[in-house]
Amino acid sequence: MDSQECLSYLHHMDPLNPSFAEEVERSFARQPIMNLIGARISLVEPGVVEITLPYRANLAQQDGYLHAGIVTTIADSACGYAAFSLMPAGSRVLSVEFKVNLLRPAQGETFVARAEVIKAGRTLTFVSANVFGIDGNADRELVATMQATMICLRNNSK
Repeated sequence: MDSQECLSYLHHMDPLNPSFAEEVERSFARQPIMNLIGARISLVEPGVVEITLPYRANLAQQDGYLHAGIVTTIADSACGYAAFSLMPAGSRVLSVEFKVNLLRPAQGETFVARAEVIKAGRTLTFVSANVFGIDGNADRELVATMQATMICLRNNSK
């Protein structure tokens, strides 16, 4: 399978929950941290989620760049919801582990974390995310990447 076929495969994942998009939106709305930082879901597809965050000075570090913790927060949530979109109805999702590479200072008017499921399993799902800084109509500039593993918690497991 060449890389184009691989990308095509990733975008044809079948969700186990026919109302996955509504479930993702409802769960996201229950996250106080997303409301606190002003993030919103801008795309929900099977195995793919984008979270958009406008720049705010009170989310920056000492040099005015978006803080690495905020970059990580939107990447983590995007990964979690990309995985969640493929889980059975009634499931919950939690991060098991992740690794973040901060590639350049996070500058931009808006930031987008785009996560895509690489491999969905019954219990664990491996997800990759990229975080981009965007200035106006300019091209996206890659500021961070994340590799994450998410766990599917079934109805009665807490």
